[in-house]
Amino acid sequence: MSAQPLSLRFTGNGSEYFRIWIVNLLLSIVTLGIYSPWAKVRRNQYFYRHTLLADSGFDYHGDPKSILKGRVIAVLLFGSYSFFSRFDPTIAAVIFLAILAVLPWLLVRSLRFRLHNTSYRGLRFGFHGQTGPAYWYLLGAPFLGGATLGLLWPWAQQRMTVYTRDHSSFGSARFKFEATVGAFYKIYFWVFLLAVLMFAGAAAAMTLVLSSGAFPLEGQNQAGVIGGVAALLTYFGLLVIVYPFVSARMQNLMWGHTRLGAHRFAARARARDLLWIMISNVLLIGLSLGLFKPFADIRLARYRLECTSLLPGGSLADFVGGLQSQAGAAGEEIADIFDFDIAL
Repeated sequence: MSAQPLSLRFTGNGSEYFRIWIVNLLLSIVTLGIYSPWAKVRRNQYFYRHTLLADSGFDYHGDPKSILKGRVIAVLLFGSYSFFSRFDPTIAAVIFLAILAVLPWLLVRSLRFRLHNTSYRGLRFGFHGQTGPAYWYLLGAPFLGGATLGLLWPWAQQRMTVYTRDHSSFGSARFKFEATVGAFYKIYFWVFLLAVLMFAGAAAAMTLVLSSGAFPLEGQNQAGVIGGVAALLTYFGLLVIVYPFVSARMQNLMWGHTRLGAHRFAARARARDLLWIMISNVLLIGLSLGLFKPFADIRLARYRLECTSLLPGGSLADFVGGLQSQAGAAGEEIADIFDFDIAL
């Protein structure tokens, strides 16, 4: 018999996190960014340790020196490309191809680092994806999604999610992602429909304004103005309205179709709630000259986390205890391969 749903709970608060944030910011500025990996570790530890499931917190064990190593690699790769793109396009093209050649390998190592350095009740997560398939799932599929002007993007996103989740684990238990490609296309269909309605509405409004004679323009110029303004308004509308919609639907889809052994997950994020949080956060950050940023981070994290829950297929304590026993019998895992995080 399934146990009661267990919602994630977030206990962080803005004033407490503000002290960590301001120190991180000042030290990163003074050290010209060198301190930023240590800042990332402090930030992650705060958010992880204040995220509770069944009254137990998560933890983050990342080594700042490993994160610094990953950032140095990223700066060297992308910095050299940016430099040579101004002076020698041929060398820049070679560097770009080299970046593409190593990108899936870097992403796999980064995923291993992040998950291996995340734990719950002393038991670590893990990522077991191989580099070979990553070239298809993390490079080939997204390329096809972009090359088809977005027509294959929902398929590419589903493929990427299957690869990353199906190769993730908690102890010896594997995650499994079960959403179909059609579920992704359904979300993006609504995005397309909203975009069409926004463009049509903006074009109709501009037509009414121009037909009133307030702005006398020639026929071709009038059509150009209508199309340009409608496109601009649609773009801003997508940023403001559609982004929270997609973000909420994706969170619900991703977790609602993920399981861990006999346990499942659920999410109930709502677009209108995210829209309010995001708009109010932007306004308050602007009015406070950026000082509201840590409070905004806390607000958004609390909402996203507390909308997510675990649907146990049995006793969570017995499940974790069994995994801990297996981990103890197997011994401590060698973690030499989890040696850097490429994420900036």
